[in-house]
Amino acid sequence: MNEVREIIVLVLILIGALLCLTAAIGLLRFRDVPMRLHAATKPQVLGLLLICVAIALALESWGVAAFLVPVMLIQLATAPLSAHMVGRQAYRNGTIDERSLVVDDLADDRRTPPAAGG
Repeated sequence: MNEVREIIVLVLILIGALLCLTAAIGLLRFRDVPMRLHAATKPQVLGLLLICVAIALALESWGVAAFLVPVMLIQLATAPLSAHMVGRQAYRNGTIDERSLVVDDLADDRRTPPAAGG
C-alpha cells in the first residue's frame, strides 16, 4: 500500500512541477498582459495545490495538513485578486491592445474623469 501512495505522491509532484514550469514559460513567452496573467495564475495555482496535496499525502500528518490548508486557501484568494488588479492597472495605463478586447466594460469609466462623480 505504501508503494501505491508513493507513486501517487510522485505523480502529483511531477504534474504540479510541470504546471509551475508552464506558468514560468508562459510569463516569458507571452507578449501581452492578459495572456501573461492567465499563465501566471491558473497553472501556477493548480501546480501549487497539487504539490501541497502530495506533501500532505507523503508525510501523513494532520499537523502538516493543517499547515498546508491555509497556504492553499491564501493562494486561491490572492492569485485571482492580484491578477485582476494588475490587469485593471494595465488597462488604465493603456498597455492592453484595445482592438483585441471583445467586450470593453471599462470604456465608460475611461471617458469619465474620476472627480466628475459619474
